[in-house]
Formats: sequence, structure tokens, C-alpha cells
Amino acid sequence: MLRGAGGNLHPDPCRCRARTPCIRGAIGELVRLWPQLPMLQLSPVTTSLLISNARAACNEDLLTREGVTFCVNVTRQQPFPALPQVRGMRVPVLDDPAEDLYQYFEQCSDAIEEAVRSGGKCLVYCKNGRSRSAAICTAYLMRHGRLPLKDAFKAVKTARPAAEPNAGFWSQLQRYEEDLQIAKQSDHVSKGLKNSGV
Repeated sequence: MLRGAGGNLHPDPCRCRARTPCIRGAIGELVRLWPQLPMLQLSPVTTSLLISNARAACNEDLLTREGVTFCVNVTRQQPFPALPQVRGMRVPVLDDPAEDLYQYFEQCSDAIEEAVRSGGKCLVYCKNGRSRSAAICTAYLMRHGRLPLKDAFKAVKTARPAAEPNAGFWSQLQRYEEDLQIAKQSDHVSKGLKNSGV
């Protein structure tokens, strides 16, 4: 017998008459742990890019199992993982629409790409794995995956359904998309001029 809320006695949930192993206890444990599961998850955006919250990012077992070699910590004060083989980069911004995250898009994207090209895996995280980290992952996919904002964010949102950059970061991503398109058009014009001998 188990004592439940209010002191009520309940039959032992693992004493059933089924011939197969009892799963009631396992289900009970899963229900108990369910709220913590998203907290301890590294969500793969691509094969080499993961997104999470700070709690999961400091879980050494998770990072080792996933083969993470580089972390982008998009917070002012959350800790880095304590693994010597994992390099880190801090982006010191708050989850505030007035913060200028745009200024870090290129630097972060290039650092992530360098880690990926060297055969590593990158984890981008912020406190909740929702706004700042999602914006950085989206910017990376726009720059190095050459995806439009809509498709880049869809990939991040599919990997981590809680992803939702705040309104200020979203408008910065829109501006970044415009700037990437202008740069792309400028490259095409430059190549055209070179090919024409001008």
C-alpha cells in the first residue's frame, strides 16, 4: 500500500496480475519526471548544431554523449559546462527586446561554422533555450545555410518547439535577412563586373 495525498492508502501500483513486467511503476516514474524532461534535452537543429537551456548545457553526461565540442552561451551570467574539451564563447545579452543581439550574429555564425567545419558539434544555449539561443541558431542557418528567415526559424522551431525569439530579436533577424540579401546581390554584381572585364 502507498500513502497518497491526504494520507489515503492506495494499492501498490506494481502489483498487477499481468504476465508481462509491470509497467505501472515505470509509467508513474515517467509522469513524475515528465516536467523535467524538456529541461534536460539537447535538441538537434542540424547534425552539428544543438540548442538547449542552461541547465541541460551544464549536464556533462549529455554533452559527452552528443559529442559537443563548442558552446555559445547567450547569457550574461549562466555558467559554462565544466568539460575541458568543450570550448566556449559568451554573448552577454539579456532576453530583452531592447538588447542588440544583431551585433553578434556574424561573429557567432562564423564561430559555429568553424566548429562544424573542424568536425565538431556546437551547442547554443540561453537560460530557457527559448529566445536568445533560438535567434542565434536562426541567424547561423540564414548565413551559412543560406536559408530565408522563415525556413531557418522553422528548422529551429521544429527542433525545439519552445523556441520563440522576443519581438526585438525577431525584428533584428528580419533586418539581418535584408542585409544578407543585399550582400548576396552585391556579390552577384561584383562577379558580373569581373566576368565582363570592367
